[in-house]
Amino acid sequence: MNGHAILFRATFEKAVWLLKRYLFNTVMMVVGMYLLFALLFFGGRMMAPTVVSDSTEALVVGYLVWMMAVRAYQQTSSDVTREAQWGTLEQLHLSPYGIGRVVLFTSVVNVLVTLLIGGVILGSMVVTTRTALAIDLVTIVPVAVLTILPVVGVGLCFGGLALLYKRVGQAASLMQLGFIVFLAMPLDAHPLLRFVPLSLGTALLEEAMATGTRLWEFPVPDLLTLLAVAVLYLGGGYLVFKALATRARKRGVLGHY
Repeated sequence: MNGHAILFRATFEKAVWLLKRYLFNTVMMVVGMYLLFALLFFGGRMMAPTVVSDSTEALVVGYLVWMMAVRAYQQTSSDVTREAQWGTLEQLHLSPYGIGRVVLFTSVVNVLVTLLIGGVILGSMVVTTRTALAIDLVTIVPVAVLTILPVVGVGLCFGGLALLYKRVGQAASLMQLGFIVFLAMPLDAHPLLRFVPLSLGTALLEEAMATGTRLWEFPVPDLLTLLAVAVLYLGGGYLVFKALATRARKRGVLGHY
C-alpha cells in the first residue's frame, strides 16, 4: 500500500472513530438536521400550503445540498482549529506528508462522511414529505460530490485564515448565509451563477431526483462546467491554504491558538 493510500485509510478511520467516540453528539447532529427540515416543511405547509406542495422536491433537494455543504465546509475549516487546540497541528506539519496533504485528505474524507449522513437525512425527508424521488446513485453521488467540492475549497481558505488569525468563526458563519443566496437565486435568470458554488449542481440534482434524468443525459457543457468549478475552487482553496500555512509558520504562530 503506497503512502497516500495509508494516509487516506488513517484519515478515514480517524473520522469514523470520532463519530463513534462521540456517538451521542453524532446522533444529536443528525436529529438536529432533520428537525430543522421538519420545521421548515411543516411550518411552510401551515403558512403557504400551496407553495410548499408545488415545490416539495426543490425544498428537499435544496435543503439536502445546503446541509451537506454547510457540514463539509464547517468540518474543513474547523479541523485546523481543532488540531491546534489538541496540540497536534505542528506534528502534522512535520509529518512526511506535510500539513497541506493531510488537510486535503481530511477534507475529502469529510465529503465522503457528509454523503453518508446526507443519505440518512434524505431518507428521512422522503418519508416525512411522502415525495417520490428518483434515487439513482450513479447519477446522484458524482453530481453531489462535484457540487460540494467547491465549498470544501472555500473551507480550506478559512482553515488557512484560522492558522493565521486563530478566530475566524464570525466570518465563516457569514459565508453560510452566502450558500443560501447561491441556492435561492434562479439559475436561468442569472447565468453567471453557474460559476459559483452549489448553484449549478443543485439544479442538476433537482432535475435528476425529480425527473429521473441520468448522468449521461445531462448537457455536456453543464457537466464540464460543474467539473471545472469543482477543480478550480478546490485547487484554489488548497493553494490559498498552503500560502497561509507557510506565512503562519514563518510568523511562528502555526500551532498556537
